Amino acid sequence: MSTRRRFLAGALALGLPFEAMAQAIQGDDGLYREPWFLESFLDLPDDLKAAREHGKRLAVLWELKGCPYCKQIHLVNFADRATSAYIRERFEILQLNFIGSREVTDFDGQTLSEKGFAEKYGIYSAPSIQFFPAEASTLAGKPPQQREVLRLRGYVPPEEFRRTFAFVAERAYERTNLEDNLRSPEAAQRD
Repeated sequence: MSTRRRFLAGALALGLPFEAMAQAIQGDDGLYREPWFLESFLDLPDDLKAAREHGKRLAVLWELKGCPYCKQIHLVNFADRATSAYIRERFEILQLNFIGSREVTDFDGQTLSEKGFAEKYGIYSAPSIQFFPAEASTLAGKPPQQREVLRLRGYVPPEEFRRTFAFVAERAYERTNLEDNLRSPEAAQRD
């Protein structure tokens, strides 16, 4: 049985809708990928500028081959049409490999491997998602980990996943923290 058939059979056994399964594609690097993810030259200043010009925010999704929770983000969270639609409208998602060797140009102009970039920012687990501010000017002079407006570590269920993206899209981090926002019934109603 081919890999694609095994994937479809396994996904059907998990009860995933067929439409959702058709979206995530497993690449040669072993990572699942959504067809709407950002195609990039891995120049973060350019990616941030392009995202802003399209009225979106930049988020970096860190994954690792064989990571079951990374796979779950694709086959469960991104498989939800409402969640994917919300994220696609508001974010450019750049997928990076936690141990990858592709060269990435950081906001400060430094070029390093994906693995080196992960180490520079203290990314030690997958999946992780880094959310960056809309304006590049707010990054100047800040150490790497202070450039992010939020970091999501590990797998979270679909509802919390979507609400975390909403938290960043609405700039709620300027008023409150993520935990308080997720507990707020008012925030849940806005999302």
